[in-house]
Amino acid sequence: MSDAQVEPPTATAPRVQSPFSPHEEDLVAPLTIVLVRHGVTEMTTSRQMSGGGVPGPALNSQGRIQAAKAADSIYGIGRRTWTHLPHVTRVLASPMVRTQETAAAIGRRIGAHVETEDRIREVDFGAWEALTVAQIIERDGDAIHAWRRAVGEAPDGESIPAVGERGSQVLVDLAREHASECGGGRDVPRGVALVSHAVSIKAIVGTALGMPASHWGAIWPSPASTTILQVRARRDGSIAETHLLCLGVPVD
Repeated sequence: MSDAQVEPPTATAPRVQSPFSPHEEDLVAPLTIVLVRHGVTEMTTSRQMSGGGVPGPALNSQGRIQAAKAADSIYGIGRRTWTHLPHVTRVLASPMVRTQETAAAIGRRIGAHVETEDRIREVDFGAWEALTVAQIIERDGDAIHAWRRAVGEAPDGESIPAVGERGSQVLVDLAREHASECGGGRDVPRGVALVSHAVSIKAIVGTALGMPASHWGAIWPSPASTTILQVRARRDGSIAETHLLCLGVPVD
C-alpha cells in the first residue's frame, strides 16, 4: 500500500438538472424567486385602488397577522415545505408602507435585512388612486377594462406593460448577480423573496413566462400569498429558462 497521502474528496453542491435545457453544463445552480404579496390594508378590504404613486396605506390588523403567517411560510421553504428548494436568505421589498411592513416580518423570521427595490412597487393608478372600479367606470367609462387588457395607461398614471418592464429587469439583475456568485466558487442554489403587489406580481410572472400583457389580468395573487419562480441562469448571467412552480398560494 502506498504511503502517499490521499486528498479528501471535494464537497460540491449536487447539480440540479433542467429537464428541457440542451446545454445543462452551461447553467449555474437554480435561483428561487419567491414573490410575496403584502397583507391586506383598509383599502384592500374596501376594494379601492391602492397604487405605487403614494406611500400608504399601512397594513390593518388582519394584514399584520397575514404578514406573520407569510413570514412563517417563507421560513418553511426548504425546511417544512418545498424541501428540494434552498432557504430564502434575502428579502427585497417595494418602498410602499404595506410591503415594507410585510417584508419586515419576513426579515425578522429568517434573519435578513430588508432591501428596498423601487422597481417592484405597485402600478401607479394616477387619477384612479383610492377609487373603486365602479367609481372609475362612472368617471371614465370602459377605460379601466381596456387598461386591464394592457391597452393604454391610467390617467396621469402607468401602463401594465411598463410595470412588467421594470419588474422583469429585477429578475435579470438577480440572475446576473447569482451567476457571478456561482462563478466565484459558490455554485449553489439560492432563494430570494420579493415582497410586492398584485399588479406587479402579475406583470413579473407574465413577463417571465412570455405571456402577452393582455393576458396578465388572468393571474391573481391573493393578499400575503406566495408565488414561486425558479430561474435557470447561464454562466454569463443571462436567463436560459424560468419555471413557475406555484402561483398565489394563500396563507392559512
